Amino acid sequence: MTLLGKLIRLARIERKLTAQDLAERAGISRALLHRIERGDPKCSIGAVFEVAAILGVPLFQVDHGRLDRRLEEVDGRLALLPEAVRTRQAPVRDDF
Repeated sequence: MTLLGKLIRLARIERKLTAQDLAERAGISRALLHRIERGDPKCSIGAVFEVAAILGVPLFQVDHGRLDRRLEEVDGRLALLPEAVRTRQAPVRDDF
């Protein structure tokens, strides 16, 4: 979700669209668009697909050469994120 959100943000900036303009075209709020761009997993998948379709972000048929170049820009930032936010807790011993 984070990667798709970053690709959507890059495509919006490349097309010189403001967040407000894109949100109006997609029929969503600007706040929802910002959540999509941040990769919030609670966003409606329909809204994410609508925004991606408007911007021309490939969802299923990927041009690997173009995508690889874009992902290199994003990859460095994503590599810095931790694998998990919460530490694993010891299993509960419930044998009485």
